[in-house]
Amino acid sequence: MEWKEEWKKLAAIVAVFILCFYLPVGYERFDHALLEAFYLVKWYAREHVLLCLIPAFFIAGAIGVFISQASVMKYLGPKANKFLAYGVAAVSGTILAVCSCTVLPLFAGIYRMGAGLGPACAFLYSGPAINVLAIAMTARILGIELGIARAVGAIVFSIVIGVAMHLIFHKEEEAKAAAQMEMPEPDVKRPLWQTSLYFASMVGILVFANWGKSDDSDGVWNLIQAWKWPITSLCALALGTMLIKWFEVKSWKVAVTAIPVIILALLFPDMPLLAFAAGTIGLSVFTSTDKGESGEWFHSSWTFAKQILPLLLFGVLIAGFLLGRVGEEGMIPSEWVSAAVGGNSFSANFSAAFFGAFMYFATLTEVPILQGLIGNGMGQGPALALLLAGPALSLPNMLVIRSIMGTKKTVVFVSLVIVMATFCGMIFGTFWG
Repeated sequence: MEWKEEWKKLAAIVAVFILCFYLPVGYERFDHALLEAFYLVKWYAREHVLLCLIPAFFIAGAIGVFISQASVMKYLGPKANKFLAYGVAAVSGTILAVCSCTVLPLFAGIYRMGAGLGPACAFLYSGPAINVLAIAMTARILGIELGIARAVGAIVFSIVIGVAMHLIFHKEEEAKAAAQMEMPEPDVKRPLWQTSLYFASMVGILVFANWGKSDDSDGVWNLIQAWKWPITSLCALALGTMLIKWFEVKSWKVAVTAIPVIILALLFPDMPLLAFAAGTIGLSVFTSTDKGESGEWFHSSWTFAKQILPLLLFGVLIAGFLLGRVGEEGMIPSEWVSAAVGGNSFSANFSAAFFGAFMYFATLTEVPILQGLIGNGMGQGPALALLLAGPALSLPNMLVIRSIMGTKKTVVFVSLVIVMATFCGMIFGTFWG
């Protein structure tokens, strides 16, 4: 047996050597794809890690510390009221408006605390898929029929995929339900309304710090966008107040955190990221050094960050290498994609769903991408297939999902999304194409 292990090591070394020996450095497309990989991961680090992922990590950590496992299982577990559990999960995207990567820490938090596989997967799909502004932009730019189909399809998909995951893995869900029956009623340290406001303040920071700009200059959406940072600041102020009043955090720690934030906001009003970064660092420092609940909160958040962030960044690198950024090409030529999604055949719809599932779409970027593809001959059916599969999945997203719920469940979840998006696109293309 020992010699077999040595042969495996030798084979791995030889394979790596051959790969390095024939590495196509100097080949224009390969060199450009490498640059695209680093451009995309640089953009991702600047635009998504600080404003999206870090607040999401803190929310996920708070779920693990301040919400009991019995409470999660009561409302989202296998024995929970199905209408309540799937209803909350299905419409969560209208509140969160996050991308396929930002939803991952939140999914990991509720899943590990005992949420049923069905409601958790419904939440995982709906979080990035049901985005009010993205749906409105789709209707305005790509047509009202496509916008309505995207909205209805995303809500129905989240429920159907959740129920399907529950039925496919029902034996595991039955075991989880049996464990729920044996759980004692949790000790409540503070009223539900206090915990709810605490989470609402963090969700407010996540939502308003990432509030995007609409094409409608006179709309309410852009009015909120103009006030996004004052609103975010109010949410942060509410969070700091609650930490002092209800979570026994020393007031001087919150004050020391707030002072640099205020100074940077006044000195550099056009660079809000500086103040946001200072607040994040200050919150991390005083929670990481605390011995009580806030210390547990940081360490729970840090656990999620350690597991998820490296996989996400690696996945973004690979996605950038293969497919490039918006308007740029990676190793896979854009002509291949355009040629594969023309018309309304099964292959066109499947190709759109498949490519969409593996591409990384930041929030709202799928609309201009589709606009270009439709201009190059993409059918209406494949366009809907991409809209239903693309925003909810990505290669980085899949890598993290696998680390949370295993290879088998990940393959089934991704396959359900791609297959359902394919047939939904075919039906839509038949009647409205």
